[in-house]
Amino acid sequence: MSEKMNVVAIVDERKAEVREVTRPKPLKNQVLIKIDGCALCTFEQRMFTRVAKVPLPFVGGHEFTGTIVELGEGVKAEEYPLGQRVAARLLNSCGHCYGCRHDEQNVCDHSSDVDMSQMDIMGMGGLAEYINADLSQVYFLNNDLPVEKACFAEPLACVLNSIEKGQIEIGDDVVVIGGGIMGQLHVMSAKLQGARVIMSEPDAARREIAKQLGADVCIDPTACDAVETVKELTGGNGAAAVFNTTAVSAVAQQAIGMVAKMGRVIMYSSQHPDKPIEVSPNWLHNSEAVITGAVSPSVRSFRRSCDALSKGIIDPTLLVSGSWDCHDAQAAFEAAIDPATFRCIVRF
Repeated sequence: MSEKMNVVAIVDERKAEVREVTRPKPLKNQVLIKIDGCALCTFEQRMFTRVAKVPLPFVGGHEFTGTIVELGEGVKAEEYPLGQRVAARLLNSCGHCYGCRHDEQNVCDHSSDVDMSQMDIMGMGGLAEYINADLSQVYFLNNDLPVEKACFAEPLACVLNSIEKGQIEIGDDVVVIGGGIMGQLHVMSAKLQGARVIMSEPDAARREIAKQLGADVCIDPTACDAVETVKELTGGNGAAAVFNTTAVSAVAQQAIGMVAKMGRVIMYSSQHPDKPIEVSPNWLHNSEAVITGAVSPSVRSFRRSCDALSKGIIDPTLLVSGSWDCHDAQAAFEAAIDPATFRCIVRF
C-alpha cells in the first residue's frame, strides 16, 4: 500500500485542489478506513467561501463512508473485519467532562480535539483517501449500502438527535422551518414518529420535494403569515414541536411564535450571523414551552442513523445532488454552495 495519499484541501477563498500527503498508519485500538465518498457539509462550504476563517490549507470532511483496510494493535479481525463498510463519528468524547458525565457526549468540552500527529495538513480529514478512527468512533453499515446513501450517516445522526429532543408523539403537529437538506431529513424523521408534518419553505421546488418525502402541508412564508397559518392549521394551538433548520435569526423568532403550550422549539441550525431574539419571560412562564438546541450527533443517534440507513428505513436518494471524483473537487465545491443543491459528494 502506498505511503502517500491524495487529500482535497481548501487552499484559498473558493479554491480547492488535490494535495499529496503522508498516509496515516492505524495506532493502537484504531482502524484505517479507505474512504469511498465524503459529502460537503455546510461546515466545509463555509471554509471554502471563507465565511468561517481557518488557517489554510485545510482538509475538512466528516460526512464520509469507507471500508476497513488495516487494523491497529489490539484490534480483533473477527470484530472489525477487513472490507466492512463503516461510517465514523469523528467527534471526540473525553468521558470526564460535564457533558460526557451526563451521557451527552455530543456536547463534550473536548469534542473538537483532533489528533493531528499524523496529519500533514490540519482539518477533520474526511476529504482524503484514508483516515484513522478509534474503535469508539466506528459504526458498521450494511456492505450493500450505496456510497451516496452511506455518506448520510453523520447528517442524519445530527437530525435524529434533534428529533429526539422534540419528544414527538403520534398525532402531534410538527413544523419544520427550512427545506434544505437538514430540513428535509427532519421531515422524513418526524413523519416516522407519527406526526403531521408542516413544512415552511419559500422555494417551490423544495416544497415539492418535502411533499415527496412525507410533508403533509407545505406553506410559503413569503406568501402568508407563517405563524398565523400554523395557528390556523392547528386549531389555534400551535405545534407540539417546531424545528428551525435555518441560519436566519429572524426565523428563530418566528419559530417561537409557532409553538403550542408545553411544546418544544428546537434551534437546530447554527446562526450566521448570530442575532439575538426576544422571548417574553412571562409567556414562557405561562406556556411552559421549552426552547432548546440540538448540536452534533450523539452516540445514540449515530447508531440509530446507521441502522435506519442500512435497513432502508430512511432513503436519502432525493437529497443527493451529484458526485464528483476527488480531482474534480473544485467543481463539487462550486456546486455545493449553489442554494439549489442538496448534498454534493466527493469520491475517492
